[in-house]
Amino acid sequence: MSVMQGARYTQSHEYVVKAGDDVMVGITPYAAAQLGDVVFVELPAIGTRLSKGQSFGVVESVKAVSDLYAPIDGEVVAVNEAVVEEPALIGEDAQGRGWMLRVRPADWGQLEASELMSADQYESFAGEH
Repeated sequence: MSVMQGARYTQSHEYVVKAGDDVMVGITPYAAAQLGDVVFVELPAIGTRLSKGQSFGVVESVKAVSDLYAPIDGEVVAVNEAVVEEPALIGEDAQGRGWMLRVRPADWGQLEASELMSADQYESFAGEH
């Protein structure tokens, strides 16, 4: 399993990583592997305000439909239309070309919140599940 150093992870298998003035949000390679072939992605519109823990979209695979949850509070400033048009990108490169949202955080301190795991903590967590 590959994780990004510097990224933070949720128990629901989303990642958030600083990207300039914003953060990038997506699902982890572990989650993508568990889902299998992703066939549909629904993401919010630019300008949508997210609340930490709130469902912001859906990813559907041949195996399951899963909600996506916001790792932090913030405003959606970009949506990766490529994954909407070609959902398989998530399985191919979840932490690269398969990113989902760019979010402008309402509170940068949330990136250091204890409920968000470091890369090492997430590797241990995912290995247990």
